[in-house]
Amino acid sequence: MGLYHNSERALDFLAHNSPDLILCDIRIKGQRDGIEVAEIVRTDKKIPFIFITSFADRGTLDRAKNAMPYGYVVKPFTENDLLTAIEIALHKHATELDHLSITKTKIDGIANKPLTKKEYEILLDITKGLSNIQLAEKHFISHNTVMSHMRSLLTKLEASNRSVALHKIITMLTGSHHKYSGA
Repeated sequence: MGLYHNSERALDFLAHNSPDLILCDIRIKGQRDGIEVAEIVRTDKKIPFIFITSFADRGTLDRAKNAMPYGYVVKPFTENDLLTAIEIALHKHATELDHLSITKTKIDGIANKPLTKKEYEILLDITKGLSNIQLAEKHFISHNTVMSHMRSLLTKLEASNRSVALHKIITMLTGSHHKYSGA
């Protein structure tokens, strides 16, 4: 946990730490204002943040909206106002993370047959970029066993290769329905 009144110190702290939530005043000392700090955080760290400010003018509000905050609390505020904003922001962030998580249930929903536990574990490692050799080492199985799991996994996902399988998963998670050939 940290309290910083300077944008450079705040960004330095965030370079080495990932808090659950950031309360960010729009007027902060330093080379950047709070909106610029929040934009960096959103791009680099994906940490939810709430703006706290005494500014509610159209220009500030429009800049703040573009930073995509999880809340905007105008001073003066009550403790209850702040706690409510924090609770809603944390809930929204948790919901977004859950929506984007790769669960066995979600994968089984797009597969033509349910994945085995090992196929699901291998699929998660594929999303992390592990090669077949790395998969074999991590799961203490032979390269041939990895290949067998891969064939079964790709068949169940009706995909011709890893890229097509990953594209199907991304499409399912994001709700995008772009046509992709090569399945």
